[in-house]
Amino acid sequence: MAITLHWFLPTNGDSRSDLSLGNAVGAAGSRVNNPYGADRAPDLDYLRMVAGAAEKLGFAGALTPTSSWCEDAWVFTAALSQLTTRFKYLVAFRPGLQAPTLVAQAAATFQRVSGGRLLLNVVTGGDDVEQRRFGDDLDKDARYRRAGEFLTVFRQLWSGEPVTFHGDHLFVEDATIVPATTWPEIYLGGSSAAAVDVAAEHADVYLTWGEPPAQVADKLDTVRRRVKDLGSDRRAAGDLRFGIRLHVISRPTAAEAWAQADRLLAGLSPEQIQRAQQIQRSSGSEGQRRMTELHGGRTDNLEVSPNLWAGVGLVRGGAGTALVGSHEEVADRIEEYYRLGLDEFVLSGYPHLEEAFSFGEGVLPILAERGLLGPTPTT
Repeated sequence: MAITLHWFLPTNGDSRSDLSLGNAVGAAGSRVNNPYGADRAPDLDYLRMVAGAAEKLGFAGALTPTSSWCEDAWVFTAALSQLTTRFKYLVAFRPGLQAPTLVAQAAATFQRVSGGRLLLNVVTGGDDVEQRRFGDDLDKDARYRRAGEFLTVFRQLWSGEPVTFHGDHLFVEDATIVPATTWPEIYLGGSSAAAVDVAAEHADVYLTWGEPPAQVADKLDTVRRRVKDLGSDRRAAGDLRFGIRLHVISRPTAAEAWAQADRLLAGLSPEQIQRAQQIQRSSGSEGQRRMTELHGGRTDNLEVSPNLWAGVGLVRGGAGTALVGSHEEVADRIEEYYRLGLDEFVLSGYPHLEEAFSFGEGVLPILAERGLLGPTPTT
């Protein structure tokens, strides 16, 4: 299977300065009550430029995050779908905060008005403080069990037949929607056993954060074993594919790329790093623990694997590593991950408009020359 490339829509603001890293430090870093703490507010004009650039360059779509410090992903991407033609939107959402019938109805409507360009990223939430902002007091394992119930109902609703389901966390009785023609594929990540269980049973694409290749290979093997154990219980979701979430700093030469990484790191104060690390250490996410473990809070020796830089994770929760290097080196690393079985790459860079061009014009042609890219998606 060929590589599919996705970009990212920074709905909490964007910047080319060192603040671009410090913007997304977790629940305590909410930006909804100020001008987003960024040089570029996440208004429709700017995000239309990011989405339009990524579409023009050949990316299949873009991930749009969910958080109290971001603009709403559903509303923004629905608007952007009318300003693009083939570009898909990987909308992150939190299952259980809305009833599965409502989300299925919204997803079907989105597919009809966009021409089938919705993908769904299930986020159970790894920060209890952030979850309580949304009125959710379940612990992590319970959130995954609820996500499993949600996805069971969601997939059954897409058949168009009435659905009755009574679970520990969710129930519906004779629920129906008018399903769209195109199924919105489910992307789900997580490193805990609970996450692997839900992804193995319900997801179309399992996502991992950018750990060194050996660690990623071990994780994928774990998920594959769980899929095999499920046997016929997995059939409703079909074959499981694998993807990875990474930042990128790609330049014509390695020296230029590492100089940019150094500039981003130099702009961070010890106070920013300390505050972000406190938030990360309080997270219940196994994936966050693994990201934090890569850098350990240090600011030197951050190349944790060839061309894999852990500096982003010093201040950013979630995906905390970047591929840094020349266009050829970044292409090499992507191919290395691809050979492990990863064929979906969700990428981002600071600022997202310029980095989309840097990667799209520098790395994407190399991947195409190597025969790793499929045809440009159409709707």
